[in-house]
Amino acid sequence: MKTEFDVILEQVKDYKFTVAFDDESLQSLTMDEPTPIGTAEGPSSSRLLAAAIGHCMSASLLFCLNKSRISMKHVSTRVHATLAKNDAGRWRVQAIKVNVAADPLNETDRERMRRCLEIFEDFCIVTQSVRKGIDVQVTVQTTD
Repeated sequence: MKTEFDVILEQVKDYKFTVAFDDESLQSLTMDEPTPIGTAEGPSSSRLLAAAIGHCMSASLLFCLNKSRISMKHVSTRVHATLAKNDAGRWRVQAIKVNVAADPLNETDRERMRRCLEIFEDFCIVTQSVRKGIDVQVTVQTTD
């Protein structure tokens, strides 16, 4: 696993950006703000944050289940994000609720899943980072 990576955002128009990854095998994507600010031509930052948490939780659970040789019929995850204004009147992601539906291939594996259900959250890089707070440093450079 890479311990460092870059993501490059280039403005297309207004609030619409193309996002490129330093791994050329990954497809770029478009991000935008919802209307009326943007044109909603791609997911917003808040939606990608929710997706990142949901994917990380799902992948962490599946990793544990696979290591335990527990096969799943299906796994699906629903992430519900709540936006609210803070005391200063600024919009923030106030809460995120993750609901993972994991259907084991057979009933005997349902009991064996217990250990994974106890530990998988601790292995989710994104969720644990968000819970603890991430050191974000910002610089703005201008061209002359």
